[in-house]
Amino acid sequence: MTTGEKLRFGVDLVTFFHPGFWEVEDYDAIIEHARTEPRAFWDKILDSVQASGVTGVELTFSPFNWQDAVKTYGSVEAFAGELSRRGLTLCSGFFAELEAAGDFTKAEAQAAIIAKAEKYADFLKACGSDIMVIGAPLRQTLGAQPVEFYDFDRAKVIADFLNRLGATLYARGVRLALHTEAHSIFAAARDVDLMMMLTDPAYVHMCPDTAHVIVAGSDPVQLVDRHHERMIIAHWKDAIGPMPADTPIDEHIHDRHRPYFCGFGLGRVDWPAWARLLRDRHYQGWAILELDAAPNPVRDIANGLTLVRQALLPIYR
Repeated sequence: MTTGEKLRFGVDLVTFFHPGFWEVEDYDAIIEHARTEPRAFWDKILDSVQASGVTGVELTFSPFNWQDAVKTYGSVEAFAGELSRRGLTLCSGFFAELEAAGDFTKAEAQAAIIAKAEKYADFLKACGSDIMVIGAPLRQTLGAQPVEFYDFDRAKVIADFLNRLGATLYARGVRLALHTEAHSIFAAARDVDLMMMLTDPAYVHMCPDTAHVIVAGSDPVQLVDRHHERMIIAHWKDAIGPMPADTPIDEHIHDRHRPYFCGFGLGRVDWPAWARLLRDRHYQGWAILELDAAPNPVRDIANGLTLVRQALLPIYR
C-alpha cells in the first residue's frame, strides 16, 4: 500500500440534505422528491459524489438509507453496480436505531434492534463494506426532571448490549463503530472514556467525529489519541466551538447542531495536529469529509479535499 492509499476519502450522504441543493423550499420537499422521483434523486446524489472527487459513500437515514437505495435500483446487486460504474465504494453505513429506540434496555427492544442490524449488515457485506457506524443514545437535557444520571451502572447496561451487538455483526463480517454524536452518551471526553473502558475492543470500535467532539466541549485530538487503536473510520468535520451546557436535547437537537458546524478549516479543529496524530498512530482507512446539509456540496467537498491534499497529506506522509 502506498502512502497515498493509506487514507481514502468519502462522504456521508447527510451532506446532500439541503433544500438549496435540490432547488426546493424545505426539507419536506426533499423527502417528497425522493419519494416521487427516486431514480432521479439517487442518480443525482451518486453523480455528485463522483464529481466531488471522493470515492467513498456512507449511507445514513431515510431518504439516504440502504432500503431506499435497494428499492430505487431494484436489488442490492444493482445498487452496487451503480456505485462501481462511477468508481465509488460503499465505505460504511450509519445505523440510527439506538437513538430512536427509546428504552432499548428492554429485551424486546434489543431483539428488534439486533434484527434490523443483521439485515443492514448483510446488505453492507454484499456491497463490499464491513463497517456499520452506530449513533449512541442521547443524553438528558441538563436540569430535566426526573433526573437520569449517566453513571457507571447505566453505562454498563448499554455497554453490555453494544458488546453483544458487536459480536452479532462480527459474525456477519461487519464491524461496529460507535459515532461520537454530540449530546449523546458518546461524545464528551469523560463519556467516551467510560464507554471505551466498558466495551470489548474486539467487538466495539470507534468512529470519531471531530466536529461533534468540539460541540460537546472536548478536544478531538486528545480524545482520539487515548483511544486511537479503536478507530476504524473517522468523520472529518469542523465546528466553531462548544454548545451551551443547557441546550435542550430533544427531536430538534440535530437542527440545533447545524449552526455550530462550519466549512472545513474554518473552525476549532486543529487539522495539522489531527494529521500528525493519524500519521504517528499509523491510521489507515476511510476519512469521511462530512458536511451537514451543504447548499453546494460538490463544491464544498471538492474544496475540502483540495485543502486536505495540499495542507494535510504532506504532514500525514
